[in-house]
Amino acid sequence: MRTPTWDMASAQPRARGAIKLSVKATDFGTGIRNLRQSGSSKAIFPRPRTNGLETVLVNTAGGVTGGDAFETDICGEPQTRLTVTTQAAERAYRAQRGEIAHVSNRLELRGNARLDWLPQETILFNTCAFERSLRVAMDVQSTLLLVEPLVFGRAAMGESLTDCHFKDRIEITRDGDPLFLDSLVLAGDAATHLARPNVAGGAGAMASVIYASPDAETYLSQIRALLPETSGASLIRDQLLYIRVLAHDSFELRKSLVPILNCLNTSSLPRSWML
Repeated sequence: MRTPTWDMASAQPRARGAIKLSVKATDFGTGIRNLRQSGSSKAIFPRPRTNGLETVLVNTAGGVTGGDAFETDICGEPQTRLTVTTQAAERAYRAQRGEIAHVSNRLELRGNARLDWLPQETILFNTCAFERSLRVAMDVQSTLLLVEPLVFGRAAMGESLTDCHFKDRIEITRDGDPLFLDSLVLAGDAATHLARPNVAGGAGAMASVIYASPDAETYLSQIRALLPETSGASLIRDQLLYIRVLAHDSFELRKSLVPILNCLNTSSLPRSWML
């Protein structure tokens, strides 16, 4: 687990935050081994309602805008189960020209650890400038459930993304070998691009769901039965199930995601998903 690469003493960004968390197996279940948090990033731990440990990530700055920098570094040791979610939807606000917000998330799963990465939606505001990366290093015995919901503008405000800068990258390795890589770039008039039938067909929201586990294949038929017409699921590699969901807005997206996540989670979703 690395330390943040940027200098917390700099006064340039509007907000900075960092969280480093590692969990261990104890006689009473999953427990915290180490926790460090700084700046606008906080981690809280609700009383668990199911097996494992749950943590809620909180951005006290209230969103991200140009010049912000956030890092999250999480490690799950063998025989642990950790669920990570967010307090609310993240908002990528309007940025000043030449300023870009950066969010870097790193996850490590050792042995038979299980990690459910379940953040709520990220909402892109018009004229935002936001770059995000998620890197996962897992062992062959590990289980990863990952969702990244994304909303293109504030539909209730009649907003469309006519001018934005957004880069998103998900990279997963298993036993050191590349397992999954996905990169998304939206620049300029994203709304026109997303309206194309072969891109998003005018969808206002989308999500990627990844389930990497030795039992991934057993869920394929169940998941396909839950999907709306604007979604698809495939076993794209051995022990790797990938789902892409498109929806008119964030409300419809969540209606589709909750049954999928309930199926793959084999437990109750975090309470923040139900609010």
